[in-house]
Amino acid sequence: MGTIRVETLEGEGSFDAYVAEPEHVPHAAILVIQEIFGVNEGIRRKCDRWAEQGYLAIAPDLFWRLEPGVQLDPDIEPEFRRALDLMGRFEQDRGISDIEAAIRAARARLQHGGKVGCAGYCLGGRLAYMTAARTDVDASVGYYAVGLDDILHERNAIARPLMLHIAGADGFVPPEVQRKMHEALDDHPRVTLHDYPGEDHGFAAEMGSRRSEEAAQLADRRTEAFFAAHLV
Repeated sequence: MGTIRVETLEGEGSFDAYVAEPEHVPHAAILVIQEIFGVNEGIRRKCDRWAEQGYLAIAPDLFWRLEPGVQLDPDIEPEFRRALDLMGRFEQDRGISDIEAAIRAARARLQHGGKVGCAGYCLGGRLAYMTAARTDVDASVGYYAVGLDDILHERNAIARPLMLHIAGADGFVPPEVQRKMHEALDDHPRVTLHDYPGEDHGFAAEMGSRRSEEAAQLADRRTEAFFAAHLV
């Protein structure tokens, strides 16, 4: 476990990414796309878990242009408000460019032909959807993605597998938005949706008050099977 530097696609700078390496040579890599709280302990634990399963795991610091290295705790109200401010100022298109740079960095660390997937949470769930539509990532998973209703038109660009976990009682994704997601994506041949009735936003967090153990384990099992099928 450690940190690597990733060069931007435009060549105007570089940014840190947390990396967790497996015991043996990895056959594939998974990018863990942060929530609005930065590459905090919870996100690093996600990486460590993937490394334990044999994947190279990388979590790019997507807020580096705003506040490099920020790590916030969602259970601390001032830090939660600070995270919302960062999200409001974050340029998502540039974030996708940085994710694409991280995909290239991951592929460079794999043997030839190694595949790269991504798993994102909250804001990262939205970015995982955008990554599926805008990059050549091999497979993507989004947990409780926010604000997809305004980018559902990008569904026609999704050419590789995408899985979305939807929290049924998500305070940030109301029922009408969830309905629009199903209407737009249920018949998409590359997209799989899973609903978790009664679960709130953040239910699969590695730590803290938001975690809902049974739902988190179910979603993670589904994600593990999804990557095992598509990153081979």
